[in-house]
Amino acid sequence: MATSTSCAQDVVTCDLCDKPSQQFCNSCQANLCDTCVKKHRDQFNSLSHDIVPFLDRKVQLAFPECQEHSGQRCEVNCKECETPVCVKCIGLGPHKGHDVEELTETYEKKLQEIKAETERIKSKLIPEYQKEDNEIGNEISQTKSKLVDFREENKKLRKLWHQEVDNIFDKIDSMGQSLEEENLDALKAYHSKIRNLILEMKETIQLNEKLLNSCKLSEINKYQSKFDENHFFQDSFRLNWSSLSSNRDQKTELSIEIGDYRATLGQMSKPTLSADVCLSTSGTVELMDQVRVIAIIDTSYDPLNGVACVGEAEAWVFGEDRTISRIDIHGSVKSTVTFPGKQKPAAISVTRFGELVNIAYDSKTVNIVRNRKSKTLITAPQGWTPYGLCCTRSGDILVNMFKRNCFRTRSKIIRYQGQKITQEIENDILGNPIFYSGYESVRMSVNNNGDICVSDHCVSSVIGVEKSGRVRFRYTGTPAGREYAISPTSIVTDALSQIIFADIINHCLHILNENGQFLRSVDDCALLRPIGLSLDNEGRLWVGLHGDDHWGEPYSYGKIVLIEYLKKK
Repeated sequence: MATSTSCAQDVVTCDLCDKPSQQFCNSCQANLCDTCVKKHRDQFNSLSHDIVPFLDRKVQLAFPECQEHSGQRCEVNCKECETPVCVKCIGLGPHKGHDVEELTETYEKKLQEIKAETERIKSKLIPEYQKEDNEIGNEISQTKSKLVDFREENKKLRKLWHQEVDNIFDKIDSMGQSLEEENLDALKAYHSKIRNLILEMKETIQLNEKLLNSCKLSEINKYQSKFDENHFFQDSFRLNWSSLSSNRDQKTELSIEIGDYRATLGQMSKPTLSADVCLSTSGTVELMDQVRVIAIIDTSYDPLNGVACVGEAEAWVFGEDRTISRIDIHGSVKSTVTFPGKQKPAAISVTRFGELVNIAYDSKTVNIVRNRKSKTLITAPQGWTPYGLCCTRSGDILVNMFKRNCFRTRSKIIRYQGQKITQEIENDILGNPIFYSGYESVRMSVNNNGDICVSDHCVSSVIGVEKSGRVRFRYTGTPAGREYAISPTSIVTDALSQIIFADIINHCLHILNENGQFLRSVDDCALLRPIGLSLDNEGRLWVGLHGDDHWGEPYSYGKIVLIEYLKKK
């Protein structure tokens, strides 16, 4: 009902214009001015209209006009077609024999539905969303505050580092310029000598061709070769060029060398494996001849299925039940995340900011735990199911997805920046699938050179895929000389760009270089059925043992073996 408000009272206006109402149609429940009464009758000329003065109006239900029979109003509702109909429709028309109910009864039911929904929105939904709105607002405020502090600290560190770095690289630029001038001068001199030799050889060819056409024996007998086989490059030389190299001690320093010049920067903060840039430390650290077990950590999981380190002394772990627990190096539980209903964790990882990211079996989402609450971070594309998971040092998230149909199963890796898909890797350059498809098949780690290193459990191989998606190598375990074909599970890459994966069948770890070439295995720590693998910020391996009655070793049940495998030179 249209109204116009004045200072004195509410004036009810005509439904067809803006004039005050003087008449009212009880049949249609319409407000009318004197002028619009005829217009209203003409608009619905097939229906009868009970027009009365506005003050004599009766507020009642207005029955709609039947679309099938002119002049008839609908009095019942067809339950089968869910539409209002008149008595002719159910007697002789298209709704003959259909189950119907009085429109007044339908009206009452709808009123009850509207009332119930309104009450539910008021009492439940709005309070819940208001609570969530307040929490998000608080999170936004806290995040903004943390970002301000982060940026300020970053500015201070940037200034301090740049002052020292500029001095070092100014010196390197000067040395590089001297080397450039020295080598270019030498190359130009050598270039000139080669050109003179070419001219000399062309002149010799002309003389030789004359001799070939000569019949004078005396001239031919005088011939002697001027160029022996080794003559041409006898005067070749080596350039005086020093390579630029850099290494970093994980705990103390960053160094760079060129020739006899070496510069060192002491780090201003403790380095971690989650740093955005992880430089090679091959100059200061190497593999131990004999690895050392630091600790054996008991967990409450039997079996234990996964490990993801947080910092240097804690890790998230999970097994076959509905929980993921954060434990310290002594096995004490610090916090727990419980999945709803019958869901169980399938994969976990930790972001560079220490937040837990996880996937549940048969779920369509990747979730993140913030402020002790689990929230959806990524929703899988339609038809795909996420299984494997890897948080990179750059902040990207790699998710292994699989998809089954009647003919085959597909598997691919999707790279996300936030919720945005930035890359999909599925087939090689020939169009053949790179990864095996199915549960418990693909685990991932990203190396310092950008390679995605993948352990493909079901085809017994470890695959190195360039950031562009091209396959660089496949390692099948043959160089390790094991009794059984490898069965790779968890995989990590360290600051040396080495690739380490757990081999659950052969009870060992394999260590490869960045090109997928075998370096050594770790099999002297009673690693019975290793399945979980993670690196802490000290560069130590946390090896989760699956546990299985078949092996008859209580030592393996839900244990984590903490291993030190690197040493300083």
